[in-house]
Amino acid sequence: QLQLVESGGGLVQPGGSLRLSCDVSGVTWGYYAMGWFRQAPGTEREGISCTSSSGGTIEYADSVKGRFTLSRDTAKNKLYLEMNSLKPEDTGVYYCATIRSWRRCNVPDPDNLRPDEYDYWGSGTQVTVSS
Repeated sequence: QLQLVESGGGLVQPGGSLRLSCDVSGVTWGYYAMGWFRQAPGTEREGISCTSSSGGTIEYADSVKGRFTLSRDTAKNKLYLEMNSLKPEDTGVYYCATIRSWRRCNVPDPDNLRPDEYDYWGSGTQVTVSS
């Protein structure tokens, strides 16, 4: 059974760092693209980063480029999001998600970070950036 469980959220001051983890089960890594998304109160869920099924391609939203880093450890069945230089506007619930797709996030496509392109979701972890 496919399952995603996020952890690592918390309260951090502006300029600080956090590393989120997503425990992944029920996935064959070579067949599933993975992504990180977030949702702030009163806003729509937005895509912030994704990686292709091979792990060879990673894409970032402009709002996090240069500050966030997506990585994965297939031996540990984990997906990570390293977040640096955090800003108050990074506050929200962070989700990992996946879809069985070779194409998603493997080729340039404006749909790569669209939440409704992903089929399976974790329950999220809260990140609050505040002084």
